[in-house]
Amino acid sequence: MAGSTTKTVYDIFHSMEYGPAAASSTATAQTWLNRHSHSLGLFIGGEFVRPAGRATCMLSDSRGAGVCFSTVCAAEEDVSQCASSALSGYKAWSGMTCHDRAKVLLRLVGSLGQYTKCVSELCDVFEASCSPAALVRLLQYYSSWAQLRDTVISNWTPLGVVAAVASDRCSLYSLMLRVLPALAMGNSVIIVPGQSTTPLALLLAQLFVGAGLPAGALNVLTGSDIMLGAKVAQNSSISHVTYCGNKEGAVALCKATAGMGLTLSVSPCIGGTCPFIIFESADIDSAVDEVIAAAFKKRKEVQWVLCVQESVLDRVVARLKLRMEGMSCVGLSSEADRTCLDAVVLEAQQQGAKLIQPSPPPFPGALYPPTVVCGAAPSSPFVVTPCPGPLLPLLTFRSNTEAVTLGNHSPHGLAASIWTEDLTLALETAKSLSVGSVWVNSHSVSDPCLPIAGHKESGTCTDGGREGLYQYLRPSSSSPPLRSSPVSIDYTKFGTAASRSSPVSMNYTKFGTAASPVVIPDDSASAPKFYSHFVGGKACKAESGCSVAVQPPGGGSVLGYCPDGGRKDVRNAVEAAIKVQPGWMKKSPTARAQSLYSLAKGLESRKKELAATLSIANALSPDAAEKEVDLSSARLSDWAAYCDKIQGGTLPMPQSGCALSIPEALGVVGLVLPDRNPLLSMVTLLGAAVATGNAVVMVPSQMFPLAALAFVQVLQSSDLPAGLVNIISGKRDQLTAALANHSVIKSIWYWGSAEGCQYLQFTCSSPLKTLRLSCQDTEGETDWSEPSLMEEISTQRSADGTSFLKKIMRQGIRFLFP
Repeated sequence: MAGSTTKTVYDIFHSMEYGPAAASSTATAQTWLNRHSHSLGLFIGGEFVRPAGRATCMLSDSRGAGVCFSTVCAAEEDVSQCASSALSGYKAWSGMTCHDRAKVLLRLVGSLGQYTKCVSELCDVFEASCSPAALVRLLQYYSSWAQLRDTVISNWTPLGVVAAVASDRCSLYSLMLRVLPALAMGNSVIIVPGQSTTPLALLLAQLFVGAGLPAGALNVLTGSDIMLGAKVAQNSSISHVTYCGNKEGAVALCKATAGMGLTLSVSPCIGGTCPFIIFESADIDSAVDEVIAAAFKKRKEVQWVLCVQESVLDRVVARLKLRMEGMSCVGLSSEADRTCLDAVVLEAQQQGAKLIQPSPPPFPGALYPPTVVCGAAPSSPFVVTPCPGPLLPLLTFRSNTEAVTLGNHSPHGLAASIWTEDLTLALETAKSLSVGSVWVNSHSVSDPCLPIAGHKESGTCTDGGREGLYQYLRPSSSSPPLRSSPVSIDYTKFGTAASRSSPVSMNYTKFGTAASPVVIPDDSASAPKFYSHFVGGKACKAESGCSVAVQPPGGGSVLGYCPDGGRKDVRNAVEAAIKVQPGWMKKSPTARAQSLYSLAKGLESRKKELAATLSIANALSPDAAEKEVDLSSARLSDWAAYCDKIQGGTLPMPQSGCALSIPEALGVVGLVLPDRNPLLSMVTLLGAAVATGNAVVMVPSQMFPLAALAFVQVLQSSDLPAGLVNIISGKRDQLTAALANHSVIKSIWYWGSAEGCQYLQFTCSSPLKTLRLSCQDTEGETDWSEPSLMEEISTQRSADGTSFLKKIMRQGIRFLFP
């Protein structure tokens, strides 16, 4: 018909535009919004509440067509009311049987069936990136875990009230991947959603109550920024906080909760880069089609970087041009994103890069065409930390080694996609990439049974799978973690009574800088023994050339002089450790076990010398000192036996294919050792780290350093690779600060003061490190001689809510084949 604007099927397939949603699919969403007069309140105690005098936040749909509705910005009084309601809800929810809790989750599946159109419309309008089918799968999976909690996960109990915080641009799927396991394990949850997930979070909370969830077990607080999450976390009723979103929000949350005795798990998944690697043996057409689908979505949590082997570059570029021809512009979240993209593209062109675009960018407007930047430098800012939008940098490589180098050239480590029909090449590349998940000939495959554990700046916890449940549980034999208040961080008076009684002062820059007397003894023959650091397999002096006198606990003559280590000594130790750790990790479990057995044998051979040192330095009886040495030797043998018991396995796939989950070492681990049982605690922690493939930099007890320094002779005669174990003595706070500020250190285990724990929580948010903190001032001392300690180490919760051993290992999907 003349003048008709109706598009044919050919036109739609040629342009690949989305067709308009059916009129009936918007009716249910509009009905729900109209029922609330387009003004949604907070969801507290099983109902919507609108406190008087609160500010409101106006939310617009993703198309910018106008204001859809407004939400209430919660105040301090609302947070307190919500926390009180959550405590009441926790008592009712945790008191139900596992079977009853599972039935509630399954009933919600039926409710979702009735609200499918409403959920679909809200996901489409606000780009929450989660289909009703994905929500149903989440509910089915975690309802089964709710049923099995007391049988399969015995001797564990829920934490209490969990706060689930999300930033803007976080998908509903990512948020529910944290909310549902917390509920399934018997916790109550307070959701603090981002703007895009606010309407869906409120709708799901309403549906949960309708399905039989006790009032208060699920609450939703809305606000205008991430600081609402910090206010919720600071409430004393909160037991655990889980966060998903951007890096800025994670840093703000970590710093706001430092020193509060709160467990925190963060997954800064928004805005990270993921490599999309195409080898010459790949199906080029399929690979290009999939990278376009992944990179040019309107709303995506990660930014992709395309890495192409040089031998097939021309074919890939030709296919990209053909496939992108006629593609429409992608809507941006704001004008600021458009300004950022314009600046990035201009910078790339000035550097000599070439663009592939279906059309020039329209001006003005929050729209931008899909753009491939060919010839970008790997170190360019828009490659390392790209801005949001339909931008795809294209890098080239020649060999598998170069591909791995490009894939790891990023501060993020969430996932990667490999395209090749060579199975050996896929396995070799996947094992070498420092990311949590590797997809082979596929991308963005997600399912709640698949654990997600980011590397580097992409997270400190495991979400999904059985491993993701433990951050919402604690051993039944342990007491609930005690909340505390931040202590004064005035380290000009560190270690004195004044520093504890003075007003709270958050001057973190002074931590570890307080001066202490340093003794530089003469070298006369009558002087006590000089001890040395152990760095790179060699005994050495401190870089400062200074030593500190060590005396018995009750005072008396000097027992010896220990090197006074500092930042340069830590730097040297980390350099030695990072050189040897990759090779140690690649060794077979049997080879690592034999090295630890050899170390235990060497310890036995020096039993008399070490027992004498312990007896004098720690004021122990000879029998007690010999017993500690015997226990230390046995503990090393325990860890040697544990080496080949660390296993991964296959996991069920949501579709055809194969998924392998393999635990991996973190890298270089810093250990600040406790005062009690200095030899036994050291070998316990050393064995745990080394057995799982890590290298260590250890700081002995400042009060009792001689046992660890005497252990250097045992290390020198062992067959452990030089640099795998390093020992630096000195002032605990100064060395802790050096470990915290070193970017290569991936994890820190700390036994020390409340000030030190607070400093690490504040500082280790950027760069992100996994922490295991123990305040010797307030917590009961660990009995390192207990035979059950091995089991406690593998189950004990730590600073971010995961188990002790997960401080040195990651559990993620390493290979996933379609």
